[in-house]
Amino acid sequence: MKVYLDLVFFINIFFDFFILGAVKVILKEKVSWKRIVLGSVVGGFSIFLLFLSLSSFQLFIVKLVFSVVLILICFGRRNFLYDFLYFYFISVSLGGFLYLLDISFTYQNSGVLFFDSNFGINLLVFLIISPIFLFVEVKERRRFKRFQGLIHSVVIVKNGKKYRLKGLLDTGNQLVDPYSGKSVVLVNCGVFIPYRKFYYIPYQGVNSKGVIKSCKVDYVLVDDKKFSCVLGFSKDYFHLQGVDCILPNQFKEDL
Repeated sequence: MKVYLDLVFFINIFFDFFILGAVKVILKEKVSWKRIVLGSVVGGFSIFLLFLSLSSFQLFIVKLVFSVVLILICFGRRNFLYDFLYFYFISVSLGGFLYLLDISFTYQNSGVLFFDSNFGINLLVFLIISPIFLFVEVKERRRFKRFQGLIHSVVIVKNGKKYRLKGLLDTGNQLVDPYSGKSVVLVNCGVFIPYRKFYYIPYQGVNSKGVIKSCKVDYVLVDDKKFSCVLGFSKDYFHLQGVDCILPNQFKEDL
């Protein structure tokens, strides 16, 4: 079997560039693309580690050290741990995806037996698919990070009892109790917080209007910060990745 070392070297640079670029974009690292290119070239030389007479464990340690050097060249020491972890996380994600793709097309199964179908995926296809996969990965991770940045730990204190919830800060929630002037925390349908006395708060949306059943509470803790507000109970269930309540925009300045 012939191995074209120069081709493998440039393929290594190609993958390192896109992986390091993904780390830069996801973590918003303020480094130039020149450093990413430099790191990719340095990473390309890791292919020559395969020619060293080392055991599997020794090779693993050397690759780990090589990765540390690579991250330091590209991003420096300021955010090293996150850079290092994301570099490996993205590498494993991409490698697993390409491996699954290759197995799916290269092998066929008959029951529990697998055999070579004599149909492999062309290297060019891998080089085209990899940036697309990383683009989707980066896009979804940035969306996830933005969403997670709006998630807060919420503790509702009513009659001395505490109810721990997961809250989402929604800039669109401008609802205010017209009677007390307090902001309204909208609780998801199905979340049980007992109350004896309640009243209705009118609301008006873009395409709807009505009233929301509400009650008073002692106070609300959002990330250990105390707020005075009232609870509003949603009539419908909102599906927001396990969110129990929606926090009002008025909380934004203090969080």
